[in-house]
Amino acid sequence: MSERGSMLAQPLQRPSAGRTLLFLGLFVLGAVVGAAGALVQAGWFPGGLLLALAGEAGLLLGGGRATSSRGGAIAPAAGWMIAVILLTASRPEGDFLFGAGGGSYLFLLGGMAVAVICATLGQGRQPTGRDVRLGK
Repeated sequence: MSERGSMLAQPLQRPSAGRTLLFLGLFVLGAVVGAAGALVQAGWFPGGLLLALAGEAGLLLGGGRATSSRGGAIAPAAGWMIAVILLTASRPEGDFLFGAGGGSYLFLLGGMAVAVICATLGQGRQPTGRDVRLGK
């Protein structure tokens, strides 16, 4: 076992400025993908919906891989969800972006399901080095 003990027993530290900017960039990129997906899914119904959900999944999995953490998938998922929720609200004039059709509901619920799946598949905190197994 290493002299520092288990990585899970170590105190939490503030992330570096670069990592914070990376998460902020992923958050903004998630909002952009959510807004673009809201427009594409209604434009080309079956294909646009699949394209929007595939774009979201690619961003979430890529963010998780780029940061080697689940936070890399959660940050763009949060941006996606906030953008989509804000786009569902109607304006005082009565305008809104999402219609009441089944495609809109599939985009909302499917996007949330994709976010949960991709955040679950992300890499958690894993110890590294030679002594990662007990007794070795």
